[in-house]
Amino acid sequence: MSTAPSAPDLLSLDLDEMVAEAAKVRDRHHGNRVTYSPKVFIPLTMLCQDRCGYCTFAKAPARLADPYLSHDQVIDIARAGLAAGCHEALFTLGERPELRYATARRWLDEHGYASTVDYVAAMGEAVLAETGLLPHANAGALYADELAKLRPVAASQGMMLETLVQDLPAHRRAPDKVPARRLATLEAAGELAIPFTTGILVGIGEDRADRLRALEAIAESHRRHGHVQEVIVQNFLPKLGTTMAAWPPCPEEELVWSIAAARLLLDPAIHLQAPPNLSDDLAPLLAAGIDDWGGVSPVTTDHVNPERAWPALDVLRRATEAAGHTLAPRLTVYPEYVLDPERWLDPALRFPVLDSSDAEGLARDGSWCSGGEAPPPLLVDTVARRPVAFSPAAGSAVGEVLAGVGLGQQVGEDEIVTLFAARGPEVRQVAEVADDLRRQIMGDEVTFVANRNINYTNVCTFKCRFCAFSKGPLSLNLRGAPYLLELDEITRRVAEAEALGATEVCLQGGIHPNFDGDYYVDVIKAVREASATIHIHGFTALEVTEGAKRSEVSLADYLVRLREAGLKTLPGTAAEILDDPVRAVLCPDKINTEEWLEAHRTAHGVGLRSNVTIMFGAVEQPRSWARHMLVTRALQAETGGFTEFVPLPFVHMATPLYLQKRSRRGPTFREALLMHAVGRIAYRGSIDSIQVSWVKMGAEGVRQLLCSGANDLGGTLMDENISRAAGASHGQGMDRAGFAAVVAPLGRPLVQRTTLYSRVPVASPL
Repeated sequence: MSTAPSAPDLLSLDLDEMVAEAAKVRDRHHGNRVTYSPKVFIPLTMLCQDRCGYCTFAKAPARLADPYLSHDQVIDIARAGLAAGCHEALFTLGERPELRYATARRWLDEHGYASTVDYVAAMGEAVLAETGLLPHANAGALYADELAKLRPVAASQGMMLETLVQDLPAHRRAPDKVPARRLATLEAAGELAIPFTTGILVGIGEDRADRLRALEAIAESHRRHGHVQEVIVQNFLPKLGTTMAAWPPCPEEELVWSIAAARLLLDPAIHLQAPPNLSDDLAPLLAAGIDDWGGVSPVTTDHVNPERAWPALDVLRRATEAAGHTLAPRLTVYPEYVLDPERWLDPALRFPVLDSSDAEGLARDGSWCSGGEAPPPLLVDTVARRPVAFSPAAGSAVGEVLAGVGLGQQVGEDEIVTLFAARGPEVRQVAEVADDLRRQIMGDEVTFVANRNINYTNVCTFKCRFCAFSKGPLSLNLRGAPYLLELDEITRRVAEAEALGATEVCLQGGIHPNFDGDYYVDVIKAVREASATIHIHGFTALEVTEGAKRSEVSLADYLVRLREAGLKTLPGTAAEILDDPVRAVLCPDKINTEEWLEAHRTAHGVGLRSNVTIMFGAVEQPRSWARHMLVTRALQAETGGFTEFVPLPFVHMATPLYLQKRSRRGPTFREALLMHAVGRIAYRGSIDSIQVSWVKMGAEGVRQLLCSGANDLGGTLMDENISRAAGASHGQGMDRAGFAAVVAPLGRPLVQRTTLYSRVPVASPL
């Protein structure tokens, strides 16, 4: 099919042809990723004014202990979900029970709520505030004012359209199932910019033409507003005790046809779901074009279909991967809406959604965070390097990029972004390719440098929003008082470090308002008073740029002056993300991308080496990571002056940006692992050494990264203060024995190096 078929066309198409085309459409727009939402189901009330012919969810008051769940019951369910790794709290409930049952009306009055919708809003607010789970409200056919009331407390909302057939037997005693009412709700949700879930129910008395009419109505509303994030195609199954108990279940062929028709008729950007617990064979659903499994709960049953247990996550993953797809957790809001919060999210929900999301707008896939104490998930086997038993579907984007890497092709921006999207077995594949490159380029040695950090001041005139080191109002008492070291204290610390075997001193600090261009020269002289030979690695691109300005000389002349005083190399810090729209958020008054590049270009030109760092996981997306790699790779091709690539995961705990609720909580472990692995691939033939920040990653994380392309542990970092100030808990110094303990399980040799990667003839005790 060269163009999207019309509804009449679909009625005449061969099913196999439809399914094949639907899968192609899904793959073009969603790749091979299939998502699911880890959630808890909160059945706020099982009372309902409707009496649908297929429903066992709705109960009579006599069959319930209470008309509504209490606040404590709601929070207990939500907390159980939080403990199990859920992100979504799905409020399921009957529609307007107070219009049918006096007991519901009385309960609401006694508890101070005007309506069931008011109580949904109150409980959504409570769940959000007390657990951080993101509510999804499935409250039925609502009016615009009711939808608006829920918008500040529910990140998304939903209502099944089901069918547009009038006077269907299944709905004859269901006033809320009148098609016009449900269409009005769908339209009002669009006008209010609510990320919305809707769908059709297949097999309740409608035919294929009826389903197409319902899908066309959904498509039309979405064309007007862009709000339909997800369409569910659900198959009818008869239930004992209902008026439709004797009806036949929806045939698999009808479900498959309906899924394929939805994929071909709807905007391809809309996500398409089929509930996995309502089908015994999941493969046909994937083949027909779905890209989502919906909500799967590790805690609660499907209260609407309690007789159908959720498939275990491992079962779902195996079925997904067997079809050549990868499985990824999502939020109740899909990524397209997460990444456009000003349009789609109420201000009250923007930070809760951001706090739960990863860089792609999907759900964080674990409790690990950089600098924290939670152990990382095991993504790469650090003991037995077994081949990955996974064959991506034909046309898998990650597989195609890795195949090109195997042929020696250099990755560009789109290819780098694709690699960062790897999930599941694809992550291990990327790591294995990167580690093979590491082995070819650097061998099996794991290197480190014995060094001491000297952060000479924490006073800074710049207002970087990610920085918890420079003195400012939001510190969680981690930074202490403002200080400026005396020069003789710098000399003392250098002498002490050299006596312990350090071969390098790393100098970094804030931009003190009283510094002039001579200050940095004086610091170098203070170092040289203690040691004539220790390697001086110091001063960021921002510091040397400021020093040149305050000296009123060119940057090149200033760097020559520093070099002649004894400076050997520059750290790559102050780079953050070399993509100016991101820098405008992180550090708006700092040097821009071109100024950072020019500082290092100039340093290389006067004989100083430097490295490339990237601080990632705060506010940016993977495309910015790719741009950072490409501009630094281009500069390396020009100058050859970079010694290593150093990923620095954002440590969020005490940073102003996070405390102001404007950033994520750093990268996920998957993202951190991929940053090192993709860095190895992207810088192949350009930068040979990939360094791990043990302060930010922790010992268990470091081991996995050393099996994913990294080869260097960086420095022993006596007196490391910057990561600690941000909340990192992995210590302020490491020695050879500590590094040896990290590396020993890998069976690889630990080797001490100099700053410029020469061997140290006599090992330091550090």
